[in-house]
Amino acid sequence: MPINITMPALSPTMEEGNLSKWLVKEGDKVSPGDVIAEIETDKATMEVEAVDEGTVAKLVVPAGTEGVKVNALIAILAGEGEDAGAAAKGGSGAAPKAEAAKADAPKAEAAKEAAKPSASAAPAPAKTEPAPAASGHAGGERVFASPLARRIAKDAGVDVSAVTGTGPHGRVVKADVDAAIAGGGAKAAPAAKAPAGAPAAASAPAVKAMSDDQVLKLFEAGSYELVPHDNMRKTIARRLVEAKSTIPHFYLTLDCELDALLALRSQLNAAAPMKKTDKGDAPVYKLSVNDMVIKAMAMALKAVPDANASWTESAMVKHRHADVGVAVSIPGGLITPIVRKADEKTLSTISNEMKDLASRARSRKLKPEEYQGGTTAVSNLGMFGIKDFAAVINPPHATILAVGAGEERAVVKNGEIKIATVMSVTLSTDHRAVDGALGAELLVAFKRLIENPMGMLV
Repeated sequence: MPINITMPALSPTMEEGNLSKWLVKEGDKVSPGDVIAEIETDKATMEVEAVDEGTVAKLVVPAGTEGVKVNALIAILAGEGEDAGAAAKGGSGAAPKAEAAKADAPKAEAAKEAAKPSASAAPAPAKTEPAPAASGHAGGERVFASPLARRIAKDAGVDVSAVTGTGPHGRVVKADVDAAIAGGGAKAAPAAKAPAGAPAAASAPAVKAMSDDQVLKLFEAGSYELVPHDNMRKTIARRLVEAKSTIPHFYLTLDCELDALLALRSQLNAAAPMKKTDKGDAPVYKLSVNDMVIKAMAMALKAVPDANASWTESAMVKHRHADVGVAVSIPGGLITPIVRKADEKTLSTISNEMKDLASRARSRKLKPEEYQGGTTAVSNLGMFGIKDFAAVINPPHATILAVGAGEERAVVKNGEIKIATVMSVTLSTDHRAVDGALGAELLVAFKRLIENPMGMLV
């Protein structure tokens, strides 16, 4: 019997990916654990391993195909003793059917939406009954929906059981919820009943972004070029909108003097032992100011444990470790690799680990567990000369520290004007989890460590 290979979900939020490269060809034999393809997600390029043994009968999706949905058929294996040609022929109808279903989904959705107003006047034909049942929407059965679709539906007050799924096996995916929200087709579950006889409250009109056509009409024809969004840019846009629309941001800014930290950094770098490399002797480590900022932020969270938290609707998540994400700019976007248990690591360990993570981030070779999760984040634009800025919180974090450039400024000490190297930092907090006083306590703890850096060595 032919074995179908489908597009895997390489992260909890992945809904589609790009099949960048096949590492096998038709006729090749594969065993469990063999790497057969490279899949490009929004953040990284990852290898896909075979889970079954057999012969590659057909590569359904060509290399270089973009936007392949999770669970979509991408290849067919012939089992042991099975003719590869017959297996390919037997399974060849699956891909066109899936594509046809995908193409017909918007039409089917529109037809169902148009039929809803007259549903009470006339019973639905018997032949259309299996559709909602397949989605798990009928008779109180379980509703199959992706975690992202459920979250978006919940935030928008949409009853996910009223949304028709177009994903695999009738699963409700993000696009279905977005369509339901835009079209008003899904009924939102009421939060509370109004008193009897009370007039219904007028709902605020939905604010919609300008369409592509509306935007392009504002510019002279031929004066621009269109660069399609890749998966990374789409994900960044979605998560930024989600963060700013669902998280009540609160900002706190402090100035930190860096002279003691810079002096200690020079001493530690000068004391670094040497090692043999292909390019000659090189120090075992070379600390940056950012490495020390990561360490200080982690230790500050341990000193103020109530701020080392994430918000959920049912409970506060109190983290036992300080896992610090660090924003790294890569071609086409941004990624935040995480230094796990940064409070327990030495500065040299953090420095070398950060260099490795940043290098693999730029080549899109990070594993999902290396950039997902974390308890806070640091975004440093000081190398560009930026004095101060406010960063957007990256869910599920409740805080993010924006770090500006260290620069010489005039400061008053004991009634006298002195010159000091000063760095401005701004802490963005999720006010649901970290309120003003708690955020201030965290930032003061961070400032104390930066200005007394020997505390990071004990």
